[in-house]
Amino acid sequence: MILYDGVIYKLQQSGGVSVLFNELIQRLPPESYRVECEDLKYPWQRYMAFPVKAPYDIFHSTYYRVPSRKHGAVVATVHDFTYERYVKGPRRWVHTLQKLRSVASADRIICVSESTKRDLLEFFGHQYEARIVVVHNGVSENYFPVAGTPRCAQLLFVGARGGYKNFSAVAAAISPLRDLELLCVGGGAFTRDEVEFLERTLPGRYRHAGFLSNEALNLEYNRSLALVYPSLYEGFGIPVLEAMRAGCPVIAVRSSSIPEVAGEAALLLDTGEVEDIRWAVERVLDPVHWGELSRKGQEQASRFSWDVTYRNTLEVYEDILGRSLTHD
Repeated sequence: MILYDGVIYKLQQSGGVSVLFNELIQRLPPESYRVECEDLKYPWQRYMAFPVKAPYDIFHSTYYRVPSRKHGAVVATVHDFTYERYVKGPRRWVHTLQKLRSVASADRIICVSESTKRDLLEFFGHQYEARIVVVHNGVSENYFPVAGTPRCAQLLFVGARGGYKNFSAVAAAISPLRDLELLCVGGGAFTRDEVEFLERTLPGRYRHAGFLSNEALNLEYNRSLALVYPSLYEGFGIPVLEAMRAGCPVIAVRSSSIPEVAGEAALLLDTGEVEDIRWAVERVLDPVHWGELSRKGQEQASRFSWDVTYRNTLEVYEDILGRSLTHD
C-alpha cells in the first residue's frame, strides 16, 4: 500500500506540483494506494510530520513531509531549489529545513531533472547521491497543434512573473516591436507596479488571461508566435514542453534545467538580457525559422509523457517493494 499525504491539494488549487501527483495516482491500480488529506487548520501544520493512521508499505509525501511513524519505506520527490537560491530570511530556512528533513528520511529520492539532482547535491551534500533517481516530469496530451488556427502577432508568457522569472525584460524587449502584443497566463493578476510598468512599456499591447484550462491554453499556444520563457532558474519547466507539443516555438535562457528539457529545439539564450530576448523574438518573426522551431519542438516534446513518468516512478516503488504493483 502506497500512502500519499495529499498536502499539496491544500496548498495548491490547481497546476504546479499537484499535476504530477494527479497524473501518477490516476494511473495506479486503485487497490495499491490511498490518499489521506489532513485538515490544515493552522499554517504551521504543513511543516509537521504527517499523522499516520494505518500501516503502509511506502509513504510518498506530495510536498516534503515525513510520516509521524515509519512503518515502511519513504519516498521523497524534490522539484527545485528556488527557495535556496532566491528567497531570503525565515521563509527560506523553514522551507529548506523541511525539505532537508524529507530528503534525509527518504529511502529513495526522486528528482524531476538532472539539474535538480545537481542542486540537491550542492545544497544538501553528496551523501544522498546513492538514493537519488531522476524521473522527468511529463506533458499533457491536451497540448497539440490545432489545424487551421490563425496565428496572431502575440507572444505568450506563462506562470509567475516575479524576480528570477525575468518578466520585465520580456516587456522591454518587445516594446520597440510595435506590431506585437503580450499575453500573460496565470501567475496572479497584475500588481499596480506591473500595470504602471506595462503602461509605460507596452501601452495598449498587453493583457492578462488569468487561469486557463489545458484546452484554452493549448489554443493560445497555437495562436502565439512564441512562448517567451526567460526564467533564470527552473527545476523542470513544464510550460516549455506544453508549448513545444502544441507546435509553438520557445524562447528561453540556457540555465538550470531548461537545456535538459528543451534540448536543441528552442531558441536558447546565453543571458536573459533585453537585447538577447529581442533578437530571439525577431528570429521567430521569420516564417522559415518559425516553422523549423515548431517542428523541432514537437519532436523534442514527444520524448516526454506522463505515461513514462508513471512507469519510471512505478519502477522506484516496485524496486523498494520487491514485487509488481500491476496485474500485467
